[in-house]
Amino acid sequence: MLSDDEIQLMQAIGDSGSLTRAAARLGKAPSTVSYTLRQIEGRFDALLFDRRRYRLQLTPAGALLVREAVRLRDDMQRLTRRVTQVAKGWEDRLWIATDEVIEFESLLPVIQDFDTLDSGVSLRVTHEVLGGTWEALAEGRADLVVGATNEPPPGLGVQWRELGQMRWVYAVSPRHPLGQAPQPLTVEQMRAHRAVVVPDTSRRHEGRAYGHGAGQPTLAVPTMAAKIQAQRAGLGVGWLPEARVASLLARGELVARIVSVPREPNTLYLGWRASDGRALAWWLERLADPRLCRRLVDGLDRFSSA
Repeated sequence: MLSDDEIQLMQAIGDSGSLTRAAARLGKAPSTVSYTLRQIEGRFDALLFDRRRYRLQLTPAGALLVREAVRLRDDMQRLTRRVTQVAKGWEDRLWIATDEVIEFESLLPVIQDFDTLDSGVSLRVTHEVLGGTWEALAEGRADLVVGATNEPPPGLGVQWRELGQMRWVYAVSPRHPLGQAPQPLTVEQMRAHRAVVVPDTSRRHEGRAYGHGAGQPTLAVPTMAAKIQAQRAGLGVGWLPEARVASLLARGELVARIVSVPREPNTLYLGWRASDGRALAWWLERLADPRLCRRLVDGLDRFSSA
């Protein structure tokens, strides 16, 4: 292991190609730099600089030593900061899983506010769908879940509270056959057409499904934004978050259909495991703001100025 001073000396020699120039840069006597270099080479029993040319160059062994010494020094500095951080009550990291219906952009102001704390906590934000959200919390792939649908499964051993209610609209393209069909639409009419779905990401179970029936053909897409676009293009039918397609409905690019079996609003939840960590406590307090909760649940109408 090299000290910081020794790393700087090695780097100065390598950058300048000269013991004299390195000594001037470091404010040391050339003899001191030469002696220190010989001491380091003796310690590792290796030639660290090629002295056969006018300009000194690191040998492969010397380059390896400097590179790894810098890495170890930086790792130790990071470890020291992390130990201090955890000793002050902050977690080393906080993993947040949002249901896909929660848009990442809606969390950006919260992340920016969290950054002002300068806590050092690393954040990781991932998306899950339906049962996959609670499963991420159960399996340790998340410390906090945002926007989970339905209450947690029994026996999960987590804490939770309501985030808000998401309202849905059955909407299709005006060019789709159901766009002009008499209302209310029957279950049979709806099942006769392909449904656009965002699949459940649960890894343990087959997963839950909303908005389509047994045997109904489906088009599986990766995100709710993709589902909206697919239905806008007439590629299928299904339920969409009402607030996120308000502009499309107002312009007639989607049409709302009355159905014989309406869909009730979904209650979305926050979920977490009990912890004394300051980062989790901060996020839970921030997510208690009713205006923020409403913004998260409603999402963004990306088509308001399209």
